[in-house]
Amino acid sequence: MRKRKTLLAFQAVKQLLRLDAESPDTHRCLLKFFHVVSSMAAPATDSEKLICTVLEAERPEISHLHGKSLLEANESFLDKHKDSLMHRAAAAEMLYLLEPSNKGKAVKLIEDSSNNLVQRNGALGSVKEWKLKDCIAVHKLLSSVVVDMDAASRWKLRCAEYFLHSTYFEGSRSSAVLKSSYNQISRNPENGLNHRHMDSLAPNGKLEAFKDLSI
Repeated sequence: MRKRKTLLAFQAVKQLLRLDAESPDTHRCLLKFFHVVSSMAAPATDSEKLICTVLEAERPEISHLHGKSLLEANESFLDKHKDSLMHRAAAAEMLYLLEPSNKGKAVKLIEDSSNNLVQRNGALGSVKEWKLKDCIAVHKLLSSVVVDMDAASRWKLRCAEYFLHSTYFEGSRSSAVLKSSYNQISRNPENGLNHRHMDSLAPNGKLEAFKDLSI
């Protein structure tokens, strides 16, 4: 972070805190900001010293950080939102950022999340709590940020059971899986159907092979 941008970035973080202090994204921005600040070289110029003075004066005013280290603030955030997948994911990401040696613990925070049933009004009754877009975001976090491909694979398999129609997770009822199964059958001569007939069966279920039949 360029020093002349530090105060502007801090103002943006404060704005996020005012809008939604408990948001996972706000938590990420807050801890990332102070993590970057803590890794900066000691101030040399008057302007750099002024910036440090401002941040040192402001930090105690932020309730999430008051009297806490960044790791302690992350633990407190997790304790407060331990039943939320996206809050757990944010805490796991920050744990890995602050202490890369705790990669296994960060992954466990995510994998120990529970997809609980929630009540909905109407005839649908109870449904699972997790949303597809959130689960995709967690998968990308595991594969691209934490970079644990085994954990990402486990997460993908787990979510495929929740989202049967998801092409991203290749759920059992997704178009990607159905198309793959169709292609496999059409290439297999042991299925009792020749290729010409299989090719005439469109994946959308239309029986093109019979379009020229007359009665």
